[in-house]
Amino acid sequence: MGRVTGKTAIVTGASLGLGRAAAMLLAREGARVVLTDLRRDEGAELADRIVSDGGEAIFLAHDVAAEEDWRRVIASAVSRFGGLDILVNNAGVALSAPVEDTTLEQWRWLMSINLDGVFLGVKHAVGAMKAKGGSIINLSSIEGLIGDPNLAAYNASKGGVRLLTKSAALSCAKAGYRIRVNSIHPGYIDTPMVTAYADAQPDPKAARVAIAALHPLGHIGEPDDIAYGVLYLASDESKFVTGAELVIDGGYTAQ
Repeated sequence: MGRVTGKTAIVTGASLGLGRAAAMLLAREGARVVLTDLRRDEGAELADRIVSDGGEAIFLAHDVAAEEDWRRVIASAVSRFGGLDILVNNAGVALSAPVEDTTLEQWRWLMSINLDGVFLGVKHAVGAMKAKGGSIINLSSIEGLIGDPNLAAYNASKGGVRLLTKSAALSCAKAGYRIRVNSIHPGYIDTPMVTAYADAQPDPKAARVAIAALHPLGHIGEPDDIAYGVLYLASDESKFVTGAELVIDGGYTAQ
């Protein structure tokens, strides 16, 4: 316990799935957590749960594609808790379609959240952290490392997150800011996004079995598998880690 005691963290997309698991673990390990999402009811419920469990948390409605929202959220975190030490850029959406069937509107919508949102978070978090340092953790995907014939826009967005992370890490290091920037690349994790994908198939149960079989470890991952990676990168235990890719995928990309 206490691996991030005294630190303030913003977690985007915190209401469900990976963001929820990361926010809860950071709070249990001592962080003051600012939960952000467009799902207001779930976000407020999670903040109340963390507080009732003895942690510190607030919820803020937040459109990650809107720069003014980023300014407001970071200013609120600094005002409420005295600074910003950790940013977890987790909010994201998916679209299953090959490139020829992806419309420009769909492409721009997905990029505005998955890539623009991460860019805005990194940009404004650096401004808030550069005086004393911090850790920025960007959620990419195995789909930011490999291609998929039906994930054209998603592949592009997550690949963009991977290289944006490296550029920002080098920029901060060169400037002497003591801000570390890293990406996490999950395999298929048991989240609402993966459930929705399986449920959209003709046989959802068979789809889940097939997804599990893609991983050499033989099963779909759990949200806490990613949350512990977030915790490591958020803590001072990873003080010599920047510009790195933490792949948590059950062996998927090792094949």
